Amino acid sequence: MSELNRLTIAEARDALAKGETTAVELTEACLSAIEGSAALNAFVHNTPDRAREMARAADARIKAGEAAPMTGIPVGVKDLFCVRDVPSQSASRILDGFRPQYESTVTGNLWGQGAVMLGKLNQDEFGMGSSTENSVYGPTVNPWKLDDGVNRTAGGSSGGSAAAVAAGLCLGAAATDTGGSIRQPAAFTGTVGLRPTYGRVSRWGVIAYASSLDQAGPIARTVRDAAIMLGAMASVDPRDSTSADRPVPDYEAALTGDIRGKRIGIPREYRIEGLSDEIDALWSRTADMLRDAGAEIVDISLPHAQYALPAYYVIAPAEASSNLARYDGVRYGRRAKLGAGDGVVEMYEKTRAEGFGPEVKRRVMIGTYVLSAGFYDAYYNRARKVRALIKQDFDRAYAGGIDAILAPTTPSAAFPLGSMDKGDPVEMYLNDVFTVTLNLAGLPGISVPVALDAQGLPLGMQLIGRPWEEGALLNLAQAVESAAGFDAKPSRWW
Repeated sequence: MSELNRLTIAEARDALAKGETTAVELTEACLSAIEGSAALNAFVHNTPDRAREMARAADARIKAGEAAPMTGIPVGVKDLFCVRDVPSQSASRILDGFRPQYESTVTGNLWGQGAVMLGKLNQDEFGMGSSTENSVYGPTVNPWKLDDGVNRTAGGSSGGSAAAVAAGLCLGAAATDTGGSIRQPAAFTGTVGLRPTYGRVSRWGVIAYASSLDQAGPIARTVRDAAIMLGAMASVDPRDSTSADRPVPDYEAALTGDIRGKRIGIPREYRIEGLSDEIDALWSRTADMLRDAGAEIVDISLPHAQYALPAYYVIAPAEASSNLARYDGVRYGRRAKLGAGDGVVEMYEKTRAEGFGPEVKRRVMIGTYVLSAGFYDAYYNRARKVRALIKQDFDRAYAGGIDAILAPTTPSAAFPLGSMDKGDPVEMYLNDVFTVTLNLAGLPGISVPVALDAQGLPLGMQLIGRPWEEGALLNLAQAVESAAGFDAKPSRWW
């Protein structure tokens, strides 16, 4: 079989079962693709020896008739998942040299099913960013490049994961989504990105950014692949106090293709000022696709959605300032060189000053400020109240019989690297305008590639589902995928 690294997970699984290829051959195809992808800067810690060993074990498992859905499938892992004895830095200088002696639940679940680890993938430092430019490894480049030769962002913070899947470096990738970090990169790269309900996938062993918002999920080439991968990643985990005690359904079995009678909400508040005519038209066209497949399209109101972005950028930095306080140079990771007379306070200050990048410092300072005496009620408590109102808006919509909500994933296609004004971080934060609402509400969401824009860059649309109903959400997403017929791939230039 040619271009094994370009197979979908479902295609590769079937080929392995039929004996048309082996896990070793699949893995070698991906390793070869990774070796030639330095210009993308997607993989940052390669594990070829481990990958070959895992592939041989997967082939033995398949031969013995003990294969699981992910057995023999080569995947990449975002750098904030702790993998035993593999560098896990969350793209930060402050965790330089950190090799955890334990395995995150998500990666442990994947390896337990027989998936093959190719290496760790680039990201924004600690997940803080929308372009994978805030990384100690340097930015990831989107494999989609136009004739203008300009390097564009692969999105963030899971830009390395999305770029690797889009470029055929791996068949799927484990990523995380705090404010859109799975869905936005997926939209920018023409891939599928699924953010499950908060608590569906364990956060144990995932380097934390904002604990009440972080959630792991897959980036893949198709909706079916996302369903297969989520089934392997999700589990009930007693080590994670936020893990929901709910059985994990067969998500692939939920892909019936029948969405007749489903009611899809179109929130009027998402038609924001400055939304491009192209994305607005694509939004309407996607609604027509769902209508033609038998769904009912309903206008709805989410009145507090307009406050989601400011609320998110109070709550997330507040939680980050608490989570990142542990990085002080005492126990593990980087420690600054100290001068004569320096004490423990100076060690903290110097280590954090040289270990954290500018965006992380900015958010830690914002978070510390909004949690400080005199400002806690004015900012953090108020943001928490807004969060509760946003969740109530969604609850009312779903109580009114809405099955899912359709909206754009991003306000634009992928933008050139370095084009956002570094003097005004709010310009970058606006990329999350359509994605942060469901993180605040703890809901599942999926981005599906629908079309290319006038320039030839991918555009994605987002479906927001009912809590714990990822199967129904995936089925709706597959209806969009089938109707859109998006099969474009980036031309290889790297």
